[in-house]
Amino acid sequence: MKLTPLENARLKPERLYFGDTVGIVAPAGPPADPQAVDRAVVALEKFGFKVKLGKNVRARNGFLAGGDKERAADLTAMFADKTVKAIISLRGGYGAARILNLLDYKMIRRHPKIFIGYSDITSLHSALQKKVNLISFHAPMAAALAADDLPEFTRASFLRTMMEAKAAGSICAGYEKKPVSILRRGVATGRLVGGNLSVLCASIGTPFQPLFKGRILFFEDVGERPYRLDRMLTQLLNSGILQQVAGVAVGVNTDCEEKKTPRAGDFNQSSADVIAERLSSLKIPVVTGLPFGHVALNATLPIGAKATLDGDNGDLIITEAAVI
Repeated sequence: MKLTPLENARLKPERLYFGDTVGIVAPAGPPADPQAVDRAVVALEKFGFKVKLGKNVRARNGFLAGGDKERAADLTAMFADKTVKAIISLRGGYGAARILNLLDYKMIRRHPKIFIGYSDITSLHSALQKKVNLISFHAPMAAALAADDLPEFTRASFLRTMMEAKAAGSICAGYEKKPVSILRRGVATGRLVGGNLSVLCASIGTPFQPLFKGRILFFEDVGERPYRLDRMLTQLLNSGILQQVAGVAVGVNTDCEEKKTPRAGDFNQSSADVIAERLSSLKIPVVTGLPFGHVALNATLPIGAKATLDGDNGDLIITEAAVI
């Protein structure tokens, strides 16, 4: 679908207020425990929101949360529903890329609203960036918000970014465990683009590949061995994408180390080693260990909003209001 220049103007969704209705959809995989849906409803109601469930949110088709048409229909219906102010994914898993060709992007542009998720939901964020130019939110999903031990850091970042029509500021504000590392100093400003590294790489060469030139690229991953991270970063280098961005912000890569004890004579790199080596040739700020990813301390990042990557102080600062 080719959009006109006017249609390509960047969109900001309306801010959330307590008492607004949040729609829950499952555009990728189903939860292992069907009661996760009920827990998510309770959690969002405790936050102060009303909840509306997608018609097929409890469906299951193997490793997918129902058929492609059903999952796409749920997401489409939530964007079209005037009573729904924001849409949150139940969880990630796999499958969001399968519905990208089934969505009505012109309709979504007519009904812009907050869309939330991360991990496999990166596919949808990329599509919304490319086809709609709508700011969307790399943030905890409904199942994660239902955790009994949800950190106040995560909760505060989530609410601040989507409920206040002003720049959210430093994503490290209140981040006490700071395993932040500066790989290359400097300061860069640009619009945020990114998400899950493996899902982002899968978009390359498709009509849903987002724009990277002049952007601040952020990424994280889970369960990928160091050599796989190397493969994906090499793909971004070979495709010229890393040479286009203004800065690279790396989150917390969870469970990304070798599980087997190396044999005598073997040489194994850590995930940090791989990231440092693959990004060392870039002449732009690079900061790792920032608080986002498959972790409890998961800051909300508004994709498409302006941000500054501070490679001198090890921070990522949201410099533009993501909502109106």
